[in-house]
Amino acid sequence: MEKLYLAGSSAWTLNSSVGNGSLRLENQSSGRNSSTADPLKRNEDMAKVEVTVLCLILFLALTGNLCVLLAIHTTRQKHSRMYFFMKHLSIADLVVAIFQVLPQLIWDITFRFYGPDFLCRLIKYLQVVGMFASTYMLLLMSLDRCLAICQPLRSLHRRADRLSVLLTWLLCLLVSIPQIHIFSLRDVGNGVYDCWADFIQPWGPKAYVTWITLMVYIIPVLMLSICYGLISFKIWQNVKLKTAHGPNVGPSSSSRSGTAFARVSSTRLISKAKIRTVKMTFIIVLAFIVCWTPFFFVQMWSVWDTNAPQEGTSSPF
Repeated sequence: MEKLYLAGSSAWTLNSSVGNGSLRLENQSSGRNSSTADPLKRNEDMAKVEVTVLCLILFLALTGNLCVLLAIHTTRQKHSRMYFFMKHLSIADLVVAIFQVLPQLIWDITFRFYGPDFLCRLIKYLQVVGMFASTYMLLLMSLDRCLAICQPLRSLHRRADRLSVLLTWLLCLLVSIPQIHIFSLRDVGNGVYDCWADFIQPWGPKAYVTWITLMVYIIPVLMLSICYGLISFKIWQNVKLKTAHGPNVGPSSSSRSGTAFARVSSTRLISKAKIRTVKMTFIIVLAFIVCWTPFFFVQMWSVWDTNAPQEGTSSPF
């Protein structure tokens, strides 16, 4: 299992924004683990598995998102707000593939980072930019669907779309700046240099992993849950209203139930034009939660529980 943190020669370090599972964890400064491993070596069998998995992930990420961008470009509705958000979500996923998965793949092949300090900091920065952008673009798209269902008249104003996407990208660029200061080209022992991070003991690793978990997983999942809770309630409310007033809507009752008729028409609009996009974004959100939950659970467990199993031990993890 890959980890968000790894131990260096004298302090906790992070070998990548999503870890390098082929390296073994140790903390020589605190002596927490009595069966420490050599930080200059790695599990070659685990490294081969990681390279294979990362190759598959890179292939699927590149082909999948490029196909989505091509489909959006060729469709007649490419200027719709939904496709606009999907385009930027695919771009964010491509950033993850190119600047996070690809460098990690090369890193697992070479074992060490071969490059200047500037490149080390830049790669670490872009890795987290993609991570934040992919999450927040999904959140922005879900917020748009929530407004489209719950406040359809307000959602017709499209002038704020570009601004919201621009602000989201700027936010991702800003919150990733700490990576530049955390990571650097460091001596990991015996004159061997690698792109690792240095944390303040003893709270540094816990603060880092907890911050990433809150910003990338917990807060977005809470907001996504609220969005789709509101969407579900609104659809249920409108369907119930449609069922109750549908048979009575007609010329003889138009003066008495004009408001109900307008809401029923809105229900038909939701059921025919917007439910498909809601289902699509819900599937994406569900995949996001399913994929990230085990990962962040293990990361939080590994930094907050001193008895958590570590790599290089007899644990099945």
